[in-house]
Amino acid sequence: MVNQRRSDQQGFVFFKCRNDAGDSSNISWSPFIIFLVATGKTWRLIKEYYQSGDIVIGGIISHIFISSDEMTFERHLHQEPIDDVIRFSARWTYLASLELLSTRGKFIPNYKCDAQTIPVAVIGGPGSDVGLTMTSILHSYKIPLLIYGYPLTPNNHILSMFPNGAVQYKMMLQLLLHFNWTWIGVISPDDEQAEWVAQVMVPVFSQSGICVEFIEILPQVTFSSNLAEGIAEGAEKYSIIMRSTTNVVVIHGEFETMILLRMLLHYSEFADASIKTKIWIMTAAMDFISASFQRDWGVDFMQSAISFALHSKEPVGFHRFLQKTNPNSDQDGFVRDFWQQAFNCLLSDSLGDGSIEEDCTGEEKLETLPMSVFEMSMTGHSYSIYNAAHAVAHTLQAMPFSEFKHRARTERGRLKLADQKLYQLHHFMRRVSFNNNCGEEIRFNSESQILAGFDIINWVTFENQSFLRNKVGKVDPKATPDRMLTIYEDAIVWPGRFNKARPPSLCNERCPSGYSRRKKEGKPFCCYDCLPCPEGKISNQRDVDDCSQCPEDHYPNKDKDLCIPKYTSFLSYEEPLGISLAIVAVSFSFITAWILGMFLKHRDTPIVKANNRNLTYTLLISLLLSFLGVFLFIGQPGKVTCLLQQTIFGIIFSVAVSCVLAKTIIVVLAFMATKPGSRMRNWVQKPLASSIVFSASSVQITSCIVWLITSPPFPDFDMHSMTEEIILKCNEGSVSMFYCVLGYMGFLAIVSFSVAFLARKLPDSFNEAKFITFSMLLFCSVWLCFIPTYLSTKGKSMVAVEIFSIIASTGGLLGCIFFPKCYIIVLRPQLNKREQLIRRAN
Repeated sequence: MVNQRRSDQQGFVFFKCRNDAGDSSNISWSPFIIFLVATGKTWRLIKEYYQSGDIVIGGIISHIFISSDEMTFERHLHQEPIDDVIRFSARWTYLASLELLSTRGKFIPNYKCDAQTIPVAVIGGPGSDVGLTMTSILHSYKIPLLIYGYPLTPNNHILSMFPNGAVQYKMMLQLLLHFNWTWIGVISPDDEQAEWVAQVMVPVFSQSGICVEFIEILPQVTFSSNLAEGIAEGAEKYSIIMRSTTNVVVIHGEFETMILLRMLLHYSEFADASIKTKIWIMTAAMDFISASFQRDWGVDFMQSAISFALHSKEPVGFHRFLQKTNPNSDQDGFVRDFWQQAFNCLLSDSLGDGSIEEDCTGEEKLETLPMSVFEMSMTGHSYSIYNAAHAVAHTLQAMPFSEFKHRARTERGRLKLADQKLYQLHHFMRRVSFNNNCGEEIRFNSESQILAGFDIINWVTFENQSFLRNKVGKVDPKATPDRMLTIYEDAIVWPGRFNKARPPSLCNERCPSGYSRRKKEGKPFCCYDCLPCPEGKISNQRDVDDCSQCPEDHYPNKDKDLCIPKYTSFLSYEEPLGISLAIVAVSFSFITAWILGMFLKHRDTPIVKANNRNLTYTLLISLLLSFLGVFLFIGQPGKVTCLLQQTIFGIIFSVAVSCVLAKTIIVVLAFMATKPGSRMRNWVQKPLASSIVFSASSVQITSCIVWLITSPPFPDFDMHSMTEEIILKCNEGSVSMFYCVLGYMGFLAIVSFSVAFLARKLPDSFNEAKFITFSMLLFCSVWLCFIPTYLSTKGKSMVAVEIFSIIASTGGLLGCIFFPKCYIIVLRPQLNKREQLIRRAN
């Protein structure tokens, strides 16, 4: 089997399988090739190896392109029968197909005087158009067909040596996702496949998150087309491709697409567009093929390209066979024509057109040719032909032992098939299974497609027009879907433009952790802006559509890419704020206790006895308890402390304010009782003060009892008020009851302030009204400021605000009411006499 790729010609191939042993029960198949080469319109058999009784396998194989008729200029230019430069025209395929059905050496379609030369099967390719064209003729004669090019629509009458094409595109999609290439360009030749690319392939890719920046259709360049227009169109497409932001371009095409692509890139170098290195992703139907005029072109554009390739393995002895091949020892005319074109020389017995001056020696070595002209390894397409020929041979060998075998007879030791049974060959071939000489299993699936995988090739180019097919992965259709594609990324050689690292191919930079994506209006969905995560949310991956909420007991870090556990927080004695408030409360408690002790010591003095001594003691005890009650608010909240905090605070303050109110009323009544004929003296002498304190406090005590019964306060966690803290606090239980307690206390304070304000001008020696007025003014101011401040703070600051308000208001009462008296008792004892008080009152 020869490597069928580098010939600038096309024709059909006969594979001949001969049984040299003469034993029909144990056939040893030795396939070899007879080429029929196109020379103008005449097809001739270069060398016959045929012997009577041989089994013939036909082949219609495209070798890049052919020359057409010379132009006679007898008709208008567009009417001349000039074929495409690249595409193997249907006319030649039809001609080759009909030649197979004609008597050898004569072109008489549908007539064969030698039935033994009817091919038992025909191998065709590599272009899908070749397969379609030959099928339309040969299928009518029930000749089994094996197509090794791009797969046709599954057909039970055709065996495809090309694996399932759908698998290839699924794996191409997986390859793009593996490398995170979501922003690509697509190139397709101008044929029926271009519509499939736009309507099927691109939407499927989009559903998986891959956007297409552009879809460019390669122009068809023919001798009959305007070459200048073709080059201009190609230059425009070249500029679009080079100006694109994507670094990855998927090329959908077949073997001739490589020639078109090379022409596009070669002639567009003169266009006004900078050259950017692109990562070309190519399908397995493509291969590296050069036309004659491209033999001296560079192959740098292929650097780091990644292509799917038909799986291939080199048969034993193939490389040695190529080394021994020369035009003198091989009588096949194809080799002689190929030799002259490959080495650009002329054999001694060949006729040239004068353009070639150098003679061929016949001793040239194929390995000295650049790989862009000839490769010494077996390519995927050649391997497919190799397997196709062996599939036919193994099927023929197995058929005589099948219960469905056709009748066969031997003639002079050679196998001869009954013509009327040849169509059964396809049926048996679909079920054939064998190991080829490379040790690989060959068999077909239910859709008549070969069960084979693909190789993933990374192209490494060199300055001498050579390149290396670096195998960096494979597609195994027998594996599970998640393991079907294997990539050896460490083996890939990336372009120097990307510092030999994996190149990115995104519409824009990926959103880092701590950000989420937002689609750009008017742009494909792969293009987006990056927005920081909102408060309380994070993203610990790149390119997330939405940030995720941290758990309640966690909070985002500064970069918003990690949730950090919150720490518990409460106003403790171990922090400066808690210690400071505790020290202040203790200090005021000692001061209050000292004042109470001093008043008890001087209880018989006029200043202490004035204005109801018992109310004074009650007020001082209430103020002392208020200062001590601060310690219920400091430290970790517990069930008992939460029950006592607000209720004790409300009751004690109510008692204190009630005492102030009672003292104010007593002052007013006492002043009124000094008037002649006044009845107020009786009221002053009755236990009025105790009644006022008891009745006013009873209302607050009742409210607190109802609060504790219906919805008592309890220890609680506040995970939302502070970003980094879990606040341990006392939940009021019933907020309405809490504000009722505060409201009632404020009501008593306002009443006390109003009464004291009215009595503020009474003689100083008789009453405390002026001092009570100042104390209640301070008290009301503190608690009026408390409410908005309390509601606007969070966490332990709320507790600190309440403690400060308690200390400030209690200290205000203590200072305004008792410090003047303490001043007289301690520093001016001479004034603490009844005579002085009466004289000052008069």
